[in-house]
Amino acid sequence: MTAHAALYALHLLAALIWVGGMFFAWMILRPAAVTTLEPPARLRLWLEVFRRFFQWVWPAVLVLPFTGVGMLHLSFQSMEAAPRYVHMMIGLYVAMLALFVRISALLLPQLRAAVSAENWPEGGAVLGRIRRVVGFNLLIGLTLVTIVAVRPTF
Repeated sequence: MTAHAALYALHLLAALIWVGGMFFAWMILRPAAVTTLEPPARLRLWLEVFRRFFQWVWPAVLVLPFTGVGMLHLSFQSMEAAPRYVHMMIGLYVAMLALFVRISALLLPQLRAAVSAENWPEGGAVLGRIRRVVGFNLLIGLTLVTIVAVRPTF
């Protein structure tokens, strides 16, 4: 296995964990939780889901730039020589990272506080904000994956 292949495999796995996890949460888990759980149980479930998911996403978020920069150095002589889709990938990663940090650092503590205080309406409102940010991040992630798969040459 070449160094590039190893970096590519790690990069792809990290992206799949992050984007695939958001897809699962948005398209499968959320609708199932809404139809089967009352708000207190649903909010507690989401706190546990976020705890477990972020244990995987934080390493993925950190692996992506290291493997990406490694592949960049192995494949191109400079950033200027990299194709435009690589530049787009980096920009979209930064946007996704900002949204992820917003959830982790700002919204998730608010959700924990609301659930701890058993303030279910506030918890529901915070969860709704998290859902919107995750939905937007999922759209960016799916766009990023599509751009990389297509590798446009414009």
